[in-house]
Amino acid sequence: MSQRPDLRQRRAVLEHEWSRWVPRLSVPGARPGGSAALRHEVTESWARSLGSVDPGRDSAPVTDGGPVHQRWTSSPLHRPVSGLAGELHSIAEDAGFVTAVTDESGTILWTCGGPAMRRKAEQVNFAPGGRWDEQAMGTNALSLALRTGRPSSVFSAEHLVSALHGWVCYCAPVHGPDGRVLGVLDLSTTWDRSHPLAMSTVRTLVSTIEARLATEQPRPAGVRLTCLGAEKAVREGRPLPLRPRQLEILTLLALEPDGFSPERLRAALYGDRPVTASTFKAEISHLRRALDGGIAARRYALTVPVSCDAAGVLRALERGDTDTALRLYRGPLLPRSEAPGIEEWRTRLEVAVREAVLASTRPEHALRYGEQAPYDAEIHAHALRLLGPGDTRRAIAAGRLTTAVRD
Repeated sequence: MSQRPDLRQRRAVLEHEWSRWVPRLSVPGARPGGSAALRHEVTESWARSLGSVDPGRDSAPVTDGGPVHQRWTSSPLHRPVSGLAGELHSIAEDAGFVTAVTDESGTILWTCGGPAMRRKAEQVNFAPGGRWDEQAMGTNALSLALRTGRPSSVFSAEHLVSALHGWVCYCAPVHGPDGRVLGVLDLSTTWDRSHPLAMSTVRTLVSTIEARLATEQPRPAGVRLTCLGAEKAVREGRPLPLRPRQLEILTLLALEPDGFSPERLRAALYGDRPVTASTFKAEISHLRRALDGGIAARRYALTVPVSCDAAGVLRALERGDTDTALRLYRGPLLPRSEAPGIEEWRTRLEVAVREAVLASTRPEHALRYGEQAPYDAEIHAHALRLLGPGDTRRAIAAGRLTTAVRD
């Protein structure tokens, strides 16, 4: 069996592609204001991408979640971006750009631009519903900005996918008041329309969006729930005073947005234990008060936005984004809980993440998951199989495997 090319070979492939395009570009040095030298972040991204993305693909895949209109209207970016829509349309149409906004996964939720440029963009599915994360579309400015948390531009043949070699993209991540990346704002156009002020324009627009996010008062305010390896709910920067049972309820409602009948939620919390209806209703009432009435009455479901790390893991796995799933998965779901519904979800999450790691061909996934699963010999053996003979990380995997087998 032939081995996958190492980073040096992949860099050579990129250098060949880049040199093929440089003579065809009229911009000095192929990259405005610079030379044709390859940037480290681009070659590293190519190395990560080549295992999952065919450079010959003709367009971005469509998100598994279907139409994204509802995701856009419920996004925290919807209101501040809508407030700038006139300016964004003007910039895009006057300068010949397409403007796009993604969510934190790299899925495009909204675009604007002139008809001709939008038609060009739609040919590569640079449109609502298109997935532009690195695992789906390889090296591009959106995926780099999401991965690094910094503004990024990708020019012509720096893109992994050859269908994008006629494009240049400038984008920057949008951070919420808590520092979390909510998505990216991107300005894209054909390479012959590239402009030295495009990046500064993107930075200014993102600063305006972030300022609006910091000053607006959401109604109702959202909750950030951490339930993987920890037990914490925060609202407007302040911890919510919730007892363990109320955290269990909040977690279950966050994981099942369609809600629960009273009977099913009670069984998920207590199982066969003899608990009075008044005790159960008191827990619901306390949580409802803490959320300013954010739980529907007849069928228990959340009516306020809740950002949940466990739900984020599930969304990442659904779109095949093992990187994000492992970044969010910091331990078992509510590790101290013995509620039957939580135990069931805990097992489902553990199995789903583990299977994604075993299906991955990237050794860093097995190494990262192995930190949390010191006694999982299969995971450590999988890491060893993926690591090349000269990779110094083999020592880590081998040591973990020895410990797991011995114990």
